[in-house]
Amino acid sequence: MTTGGLAEVGDRLRILITGFGPFPGAPYNPTEPLVARLLRLRRPALDDVELAGHIFPVTYAAVDRQLPELLAKHRPQALLMFGLAARTPYLRIETRARNAVTTIWPDAEHARPRKGSIAREASAMMFGPHTAKLLRAALSTGIDARASRNAGSYLCNYLSWRAIEAASGDNGPALAAFMHIPLLARGAESRRKGKAHRVTLEELVDAGEAMLMEMVKLTRQIVGWAKRSEPTTGREHPNILVGTAEPVIGRAFARPVGSAHSTDPTPC
Repeated sequence: MTTGGLAEVGDRLRILITGFGPFPGAPYNPTEPLVARLLRLRRPALDDVELAGHIFPVTYAAVDRQLPELLAKHRPQALLMFGLAARTPYLRIETRARNAVTTIWPDAEHARPRKGSIAREASAMMFGPHTAKLLRAALSTGIDARASRNAGSYLCNYLSWRAIEAASGDNGPALAAFMHIPLLARGAESRRKGKAHRVTLEELVDAGEAMLMEMVKLTRQIVGWAKRSEPTTGREHPNILVGTAEPVIGRAFARPVGSAHSTDPTPC
């Protein structure tokens, strides 16, 4: 990331919020209404923020084609991405992308990767220490949220990997983050006695808003820093430690609040 990539196109911050469409085994993807609700937010803190949204088809080809197009069109300074983890009952803030892709589960166009890795001889890549702040923001709303080191091996992890790649390069976004949301309670289901509480869309919107506001605050800090500094790479700024290799985990996420090692077997 260069200073120019952060400071160009006026002074409005640009945040891209994404979700996914349906995929095999999940005909309804609640990330779609979540993204729509976040895009409709009207808050004083967002007056100088340009929010853009996108719903990815759940295909590898779509991610490879549409993510670069979106970055070129909107030039976002931050990426806030959501995906569905149907078997996890809580909100997961992903801390890294694994160099793994399933060869078993097909995407929405019935395509399967031939290899089980995204890149040759590469370690997992970290989003950065800002994920701990996003986790605290989510927890402040009362939602059950936990850090995760396993984004799966399906399209959610694949998008995470490509987003970290983009954030690590010149003129890419300063920050990227990926959240896995659970299946949501619908209608009377959330009020049934004797059943474990399931997250509602309203609860998720509250948590999403808190994380968005935190992302805006962090991005403002980075933009202000970039305007005052000489052109440099994003890795040298403490809030832009994206794309770093596995050894960073022990330093940045030794004991994150609400941490959990996800073993969710669902594709996403």
